Amino acid sequence: MGTAFAVLLVFVGCCSNVVFLELLVREFPGCGNIVTFAQFVFIALEGFIFEAKCGRKKPAIPVSNYVIMVTMFFTVSVINNYALNFNIAMPLHMIFRSGSLIANMILGIIILKKRYSASKYLSIVLVSTGIFICTIMSAKQVHDVSSDGSEEEGFYAFMHWLIGIAMLTFALLMSARMGIFQETLYKQYGKHSKEALFYNHCLPLPGFLLLSTNIYNHCILFSQSTPVVVPVVGVTMPIMWLYLLINVITQYVCIRGVFILTTECTSLTVTLVVTLRKFLSLIFSILYFQNPFTAWHWVGTAVVFVGTLLYTEVWSSVRAALRGDKEKKAE
Repeated sequence: MGTAFAVLLVFVGCCSNVVFLELLVREFPGCGNIVTFAQFVFIALEGFIFEAKCGRKKPAIPVSNYVIMVTMFFTVSVINNYALNFNIAMPLHMIFRSGSLIANMILGIIILKKRYSASKYLSIVLVSTGIFICTIMSAKQVHDVSSDGSEEEGFYAFMHWLIGIAMLTFALLMSARMGIFQETLYKQYGKHSKEALFYNHCLPLPGFLLLSTNIYNHCILFSQSTPVVVPVVGVTMPIMWLYLLINVITQYVCIRGVFILTTECTSLTVTLVVTLRKFLSLIFSILYFQNPFTAWHWVGTAVVFVGTLLYTEVWSSVRAALRGDKEKKAE
């Protein structure tokens, strides 16, 4: 029952979160900072009350380690959101972040001296190929769009897009490094996922002072958006604030669902559910928002997710399950 409920939370929470994030970004492309800030404040307050017991509970993992983890986490979150300002379409943004398997494996080999099976290396090739296809096709679209203007404007737009790709690449590698660091901490101190969730969202809050001007400007823009009546409650509020509120709540639901999954399921199940959720979010984004997506984009997307499923050894698990059913029937 717990597992089914967690899967429901992940799909409903994460997919809804992507929808309202895109609604926000389409209206104000540079609003990533205020969205991230709102999410961090909400999760930090919830964690302070229910996990830290209003400061009375001491952390199981030293705070100094959380400071290192939080620095990486904050950097990744801000860069991923800020990359949307550089001609990066939401589908490409989601596909690119699906390359976390590659980054994790590469850094695992370099830092942890890990060795993997042939199927794992094949998955790297597939995921890399899929991301490469989608990236190249998106670059072509940027070039085609920018070619309507002058040559100088076209070059500027393309360089702008390249900066966004560089930012996503850096965030991908930094996220993988954070995952390895978190893995070593859990081996040393034990798993404390909910505690880590709280400190990852609480400690970075002072860092948002650096982004205060941008956040304040978007507060004003959000307040000037079209007022709407909130159903059931009957309160009137600007529509962008409503979108942000729903985005924050669905983000929390999504993270809580993933947390429950990690405590009740194997890592294989968690990875599979999150991968399928990404795929569903991507398809919904393309269809609902009519994002430009060519046949080559579909090929690239399919290759990315086939590679991801290969990495999680889903095929082996399915074959083993079928073999087990055949043996039971034979008996």
